Parts: sequence; structure tokens; C-alpha cells
Amino acid sequence: MNVDYPVIGRRIKARRKAQLKTQEKLAEALQVSVGYISQIERGVTKVNLDTLAEIAMELGCDLSELVAEVTGPQERYLDRELAERCGRMSPRQRQILLELADTILKY
Repeated sequence: MNVDYPVIGRRIKARRKAQLKTQEKLAEALQVSVGYISQIERGVTKVNLDTLAEIAMELGCDLSELVAEVTGPQERYLDRELAERCGRMSPRQRQILLELADTILKY
């Protein structure tokens, strides 16, 4: 199986843009050059696994999302778990959870 670096680069770019991050900000966070980020996003260079893991961490995603675009089942699993737990909560507990979620979203 061949690694499709241009596809990985496009996923990185899409994720970065969705977060309104510039190549400069990503490069700064990873302590690499902007040119290197550009090369990765264009699939010109073969990014190593350690760097790819750092990129995933900086973009707040799992490494598998960048390599194989694996997102669906895990997200649905978490939705089901959260809904199940909310269903067992009292109205007051759900209110507290909502307030906690609002606080988390602020940061």
C-alpha cells in the first residue's frame, strides 16, 4: 500500500483552514518553517510519522483522521455515550452539564 502524501496534505490544509489557522501559526507551533508546512500540504515532501502526529495534536484531531480520514464511527460512539449518560441524569444534573459545556466552549 502506498502512502498518498498529497491527500494527507489536503486533509491537513482543510483541517487547518477550518480552524482559521494560518500556515505561519501552525509552523510556529511546530517550530518548523512555513515552507515546510506548505510542502507538506501540497504533498511535495514525505512527512514523517512523528511530525504528522505533532500536526494532528496541534490541529486537535487523531492521527488516523489525517492518514485515513477515519472520523465517523468514533464520533457517533461518543454521541451515543453522551446521550445515554444524559438520559440517566436528573434535570438539575443536565443543567449543570450544560453550564459546564458552555464553560468548556469558552476556552
